[in-house]
Amino acid sequence: MTYLIDRRLQGKNKSAVNRERFLRRYKSQIKEAVGRAIKGRSITDIENGEKVSIPVKDVNEPNFGHAHGGVWETINPGNKEYQKGDQFNRPKGGAGAGRGKAGNTDQASEDDFIFELSREEFMNYFFEDLELPNMVKTQLTATTEFKNQRAGYNMSGTPSNIHVLRSLRGALGRRLAVGGSSRKALTKAEHELAELVMASTALDDPRVLELKKLIHHLHTRLLAIPFIDPFDLRYSNRVKVPKPMTQAVMFCIMDVSGSMDESRKDTAKRFFILLYLFLKRAYDKIDVVFIRHHTAAAEVDEEEFFHSRESGGTVVSSALQLLTKVIGERYGSGEWNSYVAQASDGDNWDNDSLLCKQLLINTILPAVQYYTYVEITDGPAQNLWEQYAEVADHHRHFAMQKIVTPADIYPVFRELFKKQPR
Repeated sequence: MTYLIDRRLQGKNKSAVNRERFLRRYKSQIKEAVGRAIKGRSITDIENGEKVSIPVKDVNEPNFGHAHGGVWETINPGNKEYQKGDQFNRPKGGAGAGRGKAGNTDQASEDDFIFELSREEFMNYFFEDLELPNMVKTQLTATTEFKNQRAGYNMSGTPSNIHVLRSLRGALGRRLAVGGSSRKALTKAEHELAELVMASTALDDPRVLELKKLIHHLHTRLLAIPFIDPFDLRYSNRVKVPKPMTQAVMFCIMDVSGSMDESRKDTAKRFFILLYLFLKRAYDKIDVVFIRHHTAAAEVDEEEFFHSRESGGTVVSSALQLLTKVIGERYGSGEWNSYVAQASDGDNWDNDSLLCKQLLINTILPAVQYYTYVEITDGPAQNLWEQYAEVADHHRHFAMQKIVTPADIYPVFRELFKKQPR
């Protein structure tokens, strides 16, 4: 199909429609290019745009031009040696003076088209098939928003709300109802007058004169009916109804104990940065709570969560107990969808891992929509992983994954937050 586009009356955004069509046409190639671009950049730079290259198929728009047809005679300036019709010998070597080498005729190649995605477009493709699992509305939020909704028609209102079609329909019905009897009498009188005329009745006959007078009177009555009356006007009626809103809270729990070296902490930070960017982009109404722990747990702000150097032993249950306390005090009213993401190397006291399992089953999982655990280790599974695996076998909204190298962050993240089948 060929598109002919007249740009003469368009403004500075005249290519927006073509850009959207291009993105739709080459969606699969652009998504693959975005995936390749992600591997070559750090997660902290993920919100920037990107230049992607895709194979060229037909990205040019058709345009009109002047063909170089007919017979053309040109005179090039600077010619002092030759006249029209002169002949000269072919240069030795056959080819011109170019220095390039011929391509391999056995191999077909295709140029790449370099296309620059804006920051907004890049993020749309990056988060296109991700979502918070089990995201459902539990209740209306405390700060209720309203939206206008149509609710029939009123007989009074502002001129801007006049419903023209409904008003004209009402006026037509009123005219038919009011003039119904007069219209029937007019039809009857006109029919009787026509019969008298056909019977060659004299024009000065009293009955003919009476019928003409009646017909004139009925015509006058019908014309006196107004085309539209203030009574006919109808105004669109709109009422405000509560707008359903979804609000959620995401708890980020990170192990900062001595067993978590700098590389593992950096991997955990990268995972949470990616998660934080996703949440802030996907949902407007969402709280993020940061909890870091070693032997003791503490709720901190974002800056301290990512950059504090405090360390110590490992007691994971301290973080889960603090999580339970925060949910009960601030998010236990039933109005919030709670999500938890935990990152650790899995090293923990044996007895404490069993306590973590009991806290999850008895207290935390009944209160949250989704809980994900990420273990950052390049060795065998730790005792915390073994206890959590028993939880995952019996609870569908508990998920766990391993991260060995930073390259695993994005695949693990997509696996944990991929869209669920409806």
